[in-house]
Amino acid sequence: DGTRRSGSGHVVGVGGFRATAPRDLCVGDKAVAGGTVRIGMQKGLISVVMPCYNAASHIEESVGSALGQLDVDLEVVVVDDGSTDASYGILSRLAKQDPRLRVFSQTNRGAGPARNRGLAEARGEYVAFLDSDDFWAPTCLRQLQQALEESGADLSYCGWENVGLTGGKGRPYVPPDYAEADLVEAMLGWCLWPIHAALTRRSCIDRIGGFDEQWSSCMDYDLWLRMSPFIRVVLVPRVLAFYRHHDGARITSSRFRIGFNFWRIQHEFLRTHPDVLKQIGRRKIRDMTHGLLLHRALEAYWARDLIAAHKLFRVVMKKWYGKPSDWKYMLPALLPVGVFVALVRLVDSFKRAGR
Repeated sequence: DGTRRSGSGHVVGVGGFRATAPRDLCVGDKAVAGGTVRIGMQKGLISVVMPCYNAASHIEESVGSALGQLDVDLEVVVVDDGSTDASYGILSRLAKQDPRLRVFSQTNRGAGPARNRGLAEARGEYVAFLDSDDFWAPTCLRQLQQALEESGADLSYCGWENVGLTGGKGRPYVPPDYAEADLVEAMLGWCLWPIHAALTRRSCIDRIGGFDEQWSSCMDYDLWLRMSPFIRVVLVPRVLAFYRHHDGARITSSRFRIGFNFWRIQHEFLRTHPDVLKQIGRRKIRDMTHGLLLHRALEAYWARDLIAAHKLFRVVMKKWYGKPSDWKYMLPALLPVGVFVALVRLVDSFKRAGR
Protein backbone atom coordinates (compact mmCIF):
# COMPACT_ATOMS: atom_id res chain seq x y z
CA ASP A 1 0.00 0.00 0.00
CA GLY A 2 3.03 2.31 -0.25
CA THR A 3 3.63 2.71 3.50
CA ARG A 4 7.09 2.23 4.95
CA ARG A 5 7.32 -0.74 7.27
CA SER A 6 10.00 -1.42 9.85
CA GLY A 7 11.24 -4.89 10.59
CA SER A 8 9.04 -5.02 13.68
CA GLY A 9 5.87 -4.76 11.60
CA HIS A 10 5.20 -1.13 12.58
CA VAL A 11 4.55 1.61 10.11
CA VAL A 12 7.07 4.41 10.28
CA GLY A 13 5.48 7.78 9.54
CA VAL A 14 7.07 11.13 8.85
CA GLY A 15 8.73 12.95 11.70
CA GLY A 16 9.60 9.70 13.47
CA PHE A 17 6.10 9.02 14.75
CA ARG A 18 5.13 5.37 14.76
CA ALA A 19 1.71 3.78 14.59
CA THR A 20 1.25 0.16 15.53
CA ALA A 21 0.04 -1.97 12.64
CA PRO A 22 -0.54 -5.71 12.54
CA ARG A 23 1.45 -7.80 10.12
CA ASP A 24 -1.77 -9.25 8.73
CA LEU A 25 -3.40 -7.67 5.71
CA CYS A 26 -6.51 -5.57 6.23
CA VAL A 27 -9.77 -7.48 6.10
CA GLY A 28 -10.83 -7.71 2.47
CA ASP A 29 -7.27 -7.45 1.10
CA LYS A 30 -5.27 -10.05 -0.78
CA ALA A 31 -1.60 -10.32 -1.62
CA VAL A 32 -0.54 -9.67 -5.21
CA ALA A 33 2.76 -9.02 -6.94
CA GLY A 34 4.00 -5.62 -5.82
CA GLY A 35 1.67 -5.11 -2.86
CA THR A 36 -1.89 -5.70 -1.73
CA VAL A 37 -5.19 -5.11 -3.46
CA ARG A 38 -8.62 -4.99 -1.87
CA ILE A 39 -10.82 -7.89 -2.92
CA GLY A 40 -13.02 -6.64 -5.75
CA MET A 41 -10.81 -3.57 -6.18
CA GLN A 42 -9.71 -2.63 -9.68
CA LYS A 43 -6.03 -1.75 -9.81
CA GLY A 44 -5.38 1.72 -11.20
CA LEU A 45 -9.05 2.74 -10.94
CA ILE A 46 -9.91 6.01 -9.19
CA SER A 47 -13.17 6.07 -7.25
CA VAL A 48 -14.61 9.56 -6.90
CA VAL A 49 -16.90 9.57 -3.86
CA MET A 50 -19.51 12.33 -3.75
CA PRO A 51 -22.22 12.88 -1.13
CA CYS A 52 -25.24 14.84 -2.34
CA TYR A 53 -27.96 16.61 -0.40
CA ASN A 54 -30.26 19.13 -2.09
CA ALA A 55 -27.63 20.16 -4.62
CA ALA A 56 -29.81 20.38 -7.72
CA SER A 57 -28.35 23.75 -8.71
CA HIS A 58 -24.75 22.46 -8.93
CA ILE A 59 -24.77 18.66 -9.01
CA GLU A 60 -24.68 18.32 -12.80
CA GLU A 61 -21.64 20.59 -13.08
CA SER A 62 -19.79 18.76 -10.30
CA VAL A 63 -20.53 15.32 -11.73
CA GLY A 64 -19.48 16.60 -15.15
CA SER A 65 -16.23 17.86 -13.67
CA ALA A 66 -15.50 14.38 -12.31
CA LEU A 67 -16.54 12.47 -15.44
CA GLY A 68 -14.60 14.94 -17.56
CA GLN A 69 -11.23 14.10 -16.01
CA LEU A 70 -8.69 13.40 -18.74
CA ASP A 71 -6.54 10.28 -19.16
CA VAL A 72 -7.64 8.38 -16.05
CA ASP A 73 -9.69 5.28 -15.40
CA LEU A 74 -12.41 6.28 -12.95
CA GLU A 75 -15.84 5.71 -11.54
CA VAL A 76 -18.01 8.33 -9.83
CA VAL A 77 -19.96 7.04 -6.84
CA VAL A 78 -22.67 9.49 -5.74
CA VAL A 79 -24.73 8.91 -2.61
CA ASP A 80 -27.90 10.96 -2.50
CA ASP A 81 -28.44 11.60 1.20
CA GLY A 82 -32.22 11.95 1.21
CA SER A 83 -32.46 15.04 -1.01
CA THR A 84 -35.87 16.71 -1.18
CA ASP A 85 -35.14 18.69 -4.34
CA ALA A 86 -34.49 17.45 -7.89
CA SER A 87 -30.99 16.11 -7.16
CA TYR A 88 -31.82 12.41 -7.40
CA GLY A 89 -33.73 12.85 -10.65
CA ILE A 90 -30.79 14.71 -12.19
CA LEU A 91 -28.37 12.01 -11.02
CA SER A 92 -30.57 9.23 -12.41
CA ARG A 93 -30.66 10.94 -15.79
CA LEU A 94 -26.89 11.42 -15.84
CA ALA A 95 -26.28 7.79 -14.83
CA LYS A 96 -28.19 6.61 -17.89
CA GLN A 97 -25.84 8.66 -20.06
CA ASP A 98 -22.55 7.42 -18.60
CA PRO A 99 -22.02 3.96 -17.03
CA ARG A 100 -19.08 5.28 -15.00
CA LEU A 101 -21.58 7.12 -12.80
CA ARG A 102 -23.09 4.94 -10.06
CA VAL A 103 -25.85 6.48 -7.96
CA PHE A 104 -27.08 5.28 -4.56
CA SER A 105 -29.76 6.69 -2.30
CA GLN A 106 -30.30 6.62 1.46
CA THR A 107 -32.34 8.43 4.07
CA ASN A 108 -30.73 11.62 5.31
CA ARG A 109 -27.88 10.80 7.70
CA GLY A 110 -25.24 13.45 6.99
CA ALA A 111 -22.09 13.80 4.91
CA GLY A 112 -19.96 11.37 6.94
CA PRO A 113 -22.32 8.40 6.64
CA ALA A 114 -22.93 9.26 2.98
CA ARG A 115 -19.19 9.21 2.26
CA ASN A 116 -18.80 5.92 4.11
CA ARG A 117 -21.63 4.45 2.02
CA GLY A 118 -19.81 5.66 -1.07
CA LEU A 119 -16.58 4.04 0.13
CA ALA A 120 -18.42 0.77 0.72
CA GLU A 121 -19.61 0.81 -2.90
CA ALA A 122 -16.33 2.05 -4.41
CA ARG A 123 -14.14 -0.35 -6.41
CA GLY A 124 -11.01 1.74 -7.02
CA GLU A 125 -7.43 1.39 -5.83
CA TYR A 126 -7.42 5.16 -5.34
CA VAL A 127 -10.03 7.42 -3.77
CA ALA A 128 -10.81 11.10 -4.29
CA PHE A 129 -13.61 13.07 -2.67
CA LEU A 130 -15.61 15.77 -4.40
CA ASP A 131 -18.57 17.54 -2.86
CA SER A 132 -21.68 18.07 -4.94
CA ASP A 133 -21.03 21.77 -5.52
CA ASP A 134 -17.25 21.77 -6.09
CA PHE A 135 -15.20 21.02 -9.20
CA TRP A 136 -11.76 20.14 -10.58
CA ALA A 137 -9.55 21.23 -13.44
CA PRO A 138 -9.73 18.59 -16.23
CA THR A 139 -6.23 17.22 -15.48
CA CYS A 140 -6.54 17.24 -11.68
CA LEU A 141 -6.82 13.50 -11.07
CA ARG A 142 -4.29 12.60 -13.75
CA GLN A 143 -1.67 14.82 -12.14
CA LEU A 144 -2.46 13.59 -8.62
CA GLN A 145 -2.35 9.94 -9.68
CA GLN A 146 0.88 10.42 -11.59
CA ALA A 147 2.48 12.02 -8.52
CA LEU A 148 1.41 9.06 -6.37
CA GLU A 149 2.71 6.46 -8.78
CA GLU A 150 6.03 8.19 -9.44
CA SER A 151 6.77 8.94 -5.77
CA GLY A 152 5.32 5.85 -4.12
CA ALA A 153 3.58 8.13 -1.63
CA ASP A 154 0.23 7.36 -0.04
CA LEU A 155 -1.52 10.68 -0.62
CA SER A 156 -1.04 13.44 -3.17
CA TYR A 157 -2.45 16.94 -2.78
CA CYS A 158 -2.63 20.09 -4.87
CA GLY A 159 -3.46 23.77 -4.70
CA TRP A 160 -6.99 25.10 -4.61
CA GLU A 161 -9.10 28.20 -5.08
CA ASN A 162 -12.12 29.38 -3.09
CA VAL A 163 -14.59 30.59 -5.68
CA GLY A 164 -16.98 33.29 -4.55
CA LEU A 165 -14.94 34.90 -1.77
CA THR A 166 -14.12 38.59 -2.01
CA GLY A 167 -11.46 40.80 -0.48
CA GLY A 168 -8.55 38.71 -1.73
CA LYS A 169 -9.66 35.59 0.16
CA GLY A 170 -10.51 33.80 -3.06
CA ARG A 171 -7.05 33.96 -4.55
CA PRO A 172 -5.54 30.69 -5.84
CA TYR A 173 -3.38 29.00 -3.20
CA VAL A 174 -0.63 26.41 -3.45
CA PRO A 175 0.17 24.95 -0.01
CA PRO A 176 3.66 24.15 1.29
CA ASP A 177 5.43 20.89 0.51
CA TYR A 178 5.01 18.64 3.56
CA ALA A 179 6.94 15.65 2.16
CA GLU A 180 9.82 16.13 4.59
CA ALA A 181 7.83 17.82 7.36
CA ASP A 182 6.66 16.40 10.66
CA LEU A 183 3.23 15.64 9.23
CA VAL A 184 1.59 14.74 12.53
CA GLU A 185 2.56 18.02 14.16
CA ALA A 186 1.67 20.04 11.07
CA MET A 187 -1.74 18.38 10.71
CA LEU A 188 -2.50 18.65 14.40
CA GLY A 189 -2.21 22.43 14.10
CA TRP A 190 -4.37 22.85 11.00
CA CYS A 191 -6.13 21.00 8.19
CA LEU A 192 -3.42 21.14 5.53
CA TRP A 193 -5.60 20.58 2.46
CA PRO A 194 -9.36 20.48 1.77
CA ILE A 195 -11.13 17.23 1.07
CA HIS A 196 -11.37 17.77 -2.69
CA ALA A 197 -7.68 18.62 -3.19
CA ALA A 198 -6.24 15.16 -2.47
CA LEU A 199 -6.01 11.66 -3.90
CA THR A 200 -5.17 8.76 -1.60
CA ARG A 201 -4.70 5.04 -1.71
CA ARG A 202 -7.83 3.20 -0.66
CA SER A 203 -5.81 0.94 1.67
CA CYS A 204 -4.94 3.92 3.88
CA ILE A 205 -8.60 4.84 4.36
CA ASP A 206 -9.53 1.22 5.05
CA ARG A 207 -6.83 1.01 7.67
CA ILE A 208 -8.49 3.66 9.87
CA GLY A 209 -12.05 2.54 9.16
CA GLY A 210 -13.18 5.46 7.00
CA PHE A 211 -14.94 8.52 8.35
CA ASP A 212 -15.86 8.83 12.02
CA GLU A 213 -19.59 9.42 11.82
CA GLN A 214 -19.86 11.21 15.15
CA TRP A 215 -18.61 14.45 13.58
CA SER A 216 -21.10 16.79 11.94
CA SER A 217 -18.28 18.94 10.56
CA CYS A 218 -14.48 18.74 10.16
CA MET A 219 -14.79 15.04 9.28
CA ASP A 220 -12.18 15.44 6.55
CA TYR A 221 -9.74 16.93 9.06
CA ASP A 222 -10.36 13.97 11.37
CA LEU A 223 -9.70 11.56 8.48
CA TRP A 224 -6.39 13.16 7.47
CA LEU A 225 -5.26 13.54 11.10
CA ARG A 226 -5.83 9.85 11.86
CA MET A 227 -3.90 8.94 8.69
CA SER A 228 -1.01 11.32 9.40
CA PRO A 229 1.12 9.00 11.58
CA PHE A 230 1.66 6.45 8.80
CA ILE A 231 1.29 8.14 5.40
CA ARG A 232 3.79 9.76 3.10
CA VAL A 233 2.58 12.68 1.00
CA VAL A 234 3.55 14.40 -2.23
CA LEU A 235 2.60 17.87 -3.46
CA VAL A 236 1.43 18.72 -6.95
CA PRO A 237 2.23 22.47 -6.95
CA ARG A 238 -0.65 23.59 -9.16
CA VAL A 239 -4.15 24.90 -8.47
CA LEU A 240 -6.42 22.11 -9.66
CA ALA A 241 -9.32 22.03 -7.14
CA PHE A 242 -12.07 24.60 -6.71
CA TYR A 243 -14.35 25.13 -3.73
CA ARG A 244 -17.54 27.07 -4.30
CA HIS A 245 -18.43 29.34 -1.37
CA HIS A 246 -22.07 30.13 -0.77
CA ASP A 247 -23.73 32.96 1.12
CA GLY A 248 -21.83 34.22 4.13
CA ALA A 249 -24.76 33.79 6.51
CA ARG A 250 -24.70 30.01 6.15
CA ILE A 251 -20.96 29.92 6.79
CA THR A 252 -21.16 32.29 9.75
CA SER A 253 -23.89 30.29 11.45
CA SER A 254 -21.58 27.27 11.67
CA ARG A 255 -18.60 29.04 13.27
CA PHE A 256 -19.13 27.51 16.69
CA ARG A 257 -19.80 24.01 15.39
CA ILE A 258 -16.72 23.99 13.17
CA GLY A 259 -14.41 25.52 15.77
CA PHE A 260 -15.59 23.31 18.61
CA ASN A 261 -15.54 20.10 16.55
CA PHE A 262 -12.02 20.86 15.29
CA TRP A 263 -10.86 21.34 18.89
CA ARG A 264 -12.56 18.11 20.01
CA ILE A 265 -10.97 16.16 17.15
CA GLN A 266 -7.54 17.43 18.15
CA HIS A 267 -8.08 16.24 21.73
CA GLU A 268 -9.51 12.89 20.66
CA PHE A 269 -6.39 12.29 18.55
CA LEU A 270 -4.11 13.25 21.45
CA ARG A 271 -6.04 10.94 23.77
CA THR A 272 -5.39 7.98 21.47
CA HIS A 273 -1.81 9.03 20.65
CA PRO A 274 -0.20 9.96 24.00
CA ASP A 275 3.27 9.68 22.43
CA VAL A 276 2.46 12.74 20.31
CA LEU A 277 1.73 14.80 23.42
CA LYS A 278 5.08 13.80 24.92
CA GLN A 279 7.01 14.46 21.73
CA ILE A 280 5.56 17.88 20.92
CA GLY A 281 5.28 19.10 24.51
CA ARG A 282 2.34 20.20 26.62
CA ARG A 283 2.89 23.96 26.25
CA LYS A 284 3.04 23.80 22.46
CA ILE A 285 0.00 21.52 22.38
CA ARG A 286 -1.96 24.09 24.41
CA ASP A 287 -1.09 26.77 21.86
CA MET A 288 -2.05 24.48 18.96
CA THR A 289 -5.41 23.53 20.46
CA HIS A 290 -6.68 26.14 22.93
CA GLY A 291 -4.80 28.88 21.10
CA LEU A 292 -6.45 28.03 17.81
CA LEU A 293 -9.86 27.91 19.47
CA LEU A 294 -9.23 31.35 20.99
CA HIS A 295 -8.27 32.65 17.55
CA ARG A 296 -11.55 31.34 16.14
CA ALA A 297 -13.45 32.92 19.04
CA LEU A 298 -11.86 36.30 18.41
CA GLU A 299 -12.60 36.01 14.68
CA ALA A 300 -16.24 35.39 15.55
CA TYR A 301 -16.19 38.31 18.01
CA TRP A 302 -14.79 40.81 15.49
CA ALA A 303 -17.24 39.56 12.86
CA ARG A 304 -19.91 40.22 15.52
CA ASP A 305 -21.04 36.61 15.45
CA LEU A 306 -21.53 37.12 19.17
CA ILE A 307 -23.41 33.92 19.96
CA ALA A 308 -20.57 31.81 18.52
CA ALA A 309 -17.97 34.01 20.24
CA HIS A 310 -19.77 33.66 23.59
CA LYS A 311 -19.74 29.84 23.38
CA LEU A 312 -16.13 29.61 22.21
CA PHE A 313 -14.86 32.09 24.82
CA ARG A 314 -16.43 29.97 27.54
CA VAL A 315 -14.67 26.82 26.34
CA VAL A 316 -11.31 28.61 26.26
CA MET A 317 -11.79 30.14 29.73
CA LYS A 318 -12.48 26.72 31.23
CA LYS A 319 -8.96 25.77 30.11
CA TRP A 320 -7.46 28.92 31.71
CA TYR A 321 -5.84 29.86 28.43
CA GLY A 322 -4.98 33.29 27.02
CA LYS A 323 -3.10 36.51 27.74
CA PRO A 324 -4.53 39.33 29.87
CA SER A 325 -5.34 41.18 26.65
CA ASP A 326 -7.42 38.18 25.53
CA TRP A 327 -9.28 37.91 28.82
CA LYS A 328 -10.44 41.49 28.39
CA TYR A 329 -12.70 40.20 25.62
CA MET A 330 -13.45 36.82 27.17
CA LEU A 331 -14.51 37.81 30.70
CA PRO A 332 -17.83 39.40 29.64
CA ALA A 333 -18.78 35.98 28.21
CA LEU A 334 -19.25 34.83 31.81
CA LEU A 335 -22.51 36.77 31.61
CA PRO A 336 -25.59 35.11 30.07
CA VAL A 337 -25.47 35.22 26.30
CA GLY A 338 -28.28 37.78 25.99
CA VAL A 339 -26.54 40.16 28.39
CA PHE A 340 -23.20 39.60 26.65
CA VAL A 341 -24.66 40.43 23.24
CA ALA A 342 -26.47 43.51 24.58
CA LEU A 343 -23.30 44.73 26.31
CA VAL A 344 -21.13 44.43 23.20
CA ARG A 345 -23.75 46.19 21.09
CA LEU A 346 -24.02 48.95 23.67
CA VAL A 347 -20.27 49.51 23.56
CA ASP A 348 -20.43 49.55 19.77
CA SER A 349 -23.13 52.22 19.85
CA PHE A 350 -21.04 54.39 22.20
CA LYS A 351 -18.08 54.08 19.85
CA ARG A 352 -20.18 55.09 16.86
CA ALA A 353 -21.64 58.05 18.75
CA GLY A 354 -18.15 59.22 19.74
CA ARG A 355 -16.84 59.40 16.21
